[in-house]
Amino acid sequence: MCLSGGWLWVSRWSKVRHLLDTPTSRIRSAAQGYVELAGMLRDLPDVPAMLAPLTEKPCLWWRYRIEEYRSSGKRSSWRIIEKGCSERPLRLCDATGDCLIDPRGADVLPARRERWSGDLRHPRGQPRSGMFAWLDGNRRYRYTEERLHADEPLYAIGDFRTAEGGRQGLDLQTAQGQVVREWKENYAGLLQRFDNNRDGQLDQAEWGRVRLAAGLEAEERHRLASARPAQHRLARPAESLPFVLSSHGEEELARRYRWHAVGGAVLCIFGAVVLASQLT
Repeated sequence: MCLSGGWLWVSRWSKVRHLLDTPTSRIRSAAQGYVELAGMLRDLPDVPAMLAPLTEKPCLWWRYRIEEYRSSGKRSSWRIIEKGCSERPLRLCDATGDCLIDPRGADVLPARRERWSGDLRHPRGQPRSGMFAWLDGNRRYRYTEERLHADEPLYAIGDFRTAEGGRQGLDLQTAQGQVVREWKENYAGLLQRFDNNRDGQLDQAEWGRVRLAAGLEAEERHRLASARPAQHRLARPAESLPFVLSSHGEEELARRYRWHAVGGAVLCIFGAVVLASQLT
């Protein structure tokens, strides 16, 4: 109890501090690194709609859990027999642009959550409500499904990176070397282009032309990449920083994590008192 409570206390309080100390950024002007974003979820263009596995409702993200009621003698409990989580990227939009979010590894807290029970391992579509819910037999199985939908608000904090759009400067020497390495993979083609005396080798002057052409190719690639629109992505930070996606705002999240921290502190202190009483 002491160790578990202490870990919960420290981890949740750390999340509170990161959430409150990180200012909310606009997507277009966000700095590279750990940032906080807020906007609306939108459908991915040219991507077919996704259905939640239990209710078959259209959504952008889902997570589900199926539990079975098991009884053995005087003991009975619900045990998880199946669970899953969506890994499709999410598209977050604000007034300045949009950002693709990789939800893998995130602490996702959606507003939509349904729980119901039934007598089949896999429910048939949406849960029944009201008096019809009692027609589900002995209710041996319990189902939980959480979802994120289009046009819902989303709060996100994680590692932000931008590619293309001229955000990266050109390191000509590095880019030139990359082009030369690519050309060397097809050495026969390299000889055909630059071996002027046809002796099967590239002398110093011919290698000079190779490097010159590779530099021009690297500059052209950078020019084309800079003309493309910027692609923003948010993913799990490499460091042990919170990665949170939530339908709730920052203040509500911070309040929830504060209560978790308080509960962890109480559990830690209670465990320490019990341990001390046992040792004495």
